[in-house]
Amino acid sequence: MAFRFLHTSDLHLGKPFGRFDEAIRGRLREARHAVIGRLAKAARAAEAPFVLLAGDTFDAETPSPQTLAQALQAMAQASDLTWVLMPGNHDSLAATELWRRIAADAVPNVRLALEPEVMMLTPDVALLPAPCTQRHPGRDLTLWMDGAATPDGCARIGLAHGGIAGFDGMEAAAIIPPDRAEQSGLAYLGLGDWHGQMQIGQRTWYSGAPEQDSFKHAGPGGALIVSVDGAQCDVTTCPIGQFHWQSIAVDLLPGDTGIDQVTSALPHPEQRRDSLIDLRLRGRQTLVERAAIDQLCARIGAEFGAFFVDASELQSQALVTDLDIIEATGALRDAAEALMARAEDTGATGADRATSAAALNALFSIMSEASS
Repeated sequence: MAFRFLHTSDLHLGKPFGRFDEAIRGRLREARHAVIGRLAKAARAAEAPFVLLAGDTFDAETPSPQTLAQALQAMAQASDLTWVLMPGNHDSLAATELWRRIAADAVPNVRLALEPEVMMLTPDVALLPAPCTQRHPGRDLTLWMDGAATPDGCARIGLAHGGIAGFDGMEAAAIIPPDRAEQSGLAYLGLGDWHGQMQIGQRTWYSGAPEQDSFKHAGPGGALIVSVDGAQCDVTTCPIGQFHWQSIAVDLLPGDTGIDQVTSALPHPEQRRDSLIDLRLRGRQTLVERAAIDQLCARIGAEFGAFFVDASELQSQALVTDLDIIEATGALRDAAEALMARAEDTGATGADRATSAAALNALFSIMSEASS
């Protein structure tokens, strides 16, 4: 009979989100706590009685007492589910006090995978965990799975946290072989560490973070519903996250209706409160067109959870008619022409040209607003 469970990782409970304003920081932290309830709801809907967390349940080795207590309480409230917690690199076994405190609380439906040893989930299903010993273990912690003995006919599920290949800063010795599931006779290998969902092989997946925390992985987070039957597995993706993180690039040319292009690239108004946007503007616009886009961004930015605009690759094309808006003659006109010449001087450094263009845009915006 098939064994069904929910695979997740990288909750990073207690993450501070220091780069954001306080209002959205609080909402992002709360969403990370609330994700426990959403994971429980998804597990119940899929009739999956086990939730396997492949590391980084907590963002640090010393989460606050409130973060820890409230997380364990939320899991305890989902008493119809069994939660299996395994240390990752952020909450590794080096955090001895953290794992001692969790064990001391002895939540009945929370099991700890703190040793590389077989853990029987049911009489027919064995979990083979590879808990992180420290932040950078420096070796493949899944190697032990090769020789791990399990009862005949038992389904073998691996759980690990780390890189398969190509992760920045990974030591070669610490890379998990992409065919570990096949080498070790696993029906499924559930991985954590990479925050985007990714299938590595027929039986190996990164679950991704259930609630995203950067623009590296677009959209909301998710989890995986896994059904194992003997040596076979079936995996279904399951959306979980509240917040949508989006990096959006808009390419513009003079004459384009920049406002329409930017607006159409952004989420609809009803989705904006839970959207975090990293907007990159590229190309070239006249001063009038550029000012209109700047005004649009200033007006709608507060509608989003967070709204960042990078216009460093958007060049300004100054027309004589644009300069007339600043001033037809006089000192301001002279300053505008000097800035325009510097912004278009191919002999100047990129930084000088960008600074001159930004100053010209600012001057134009001030004067056009004053004349309106």
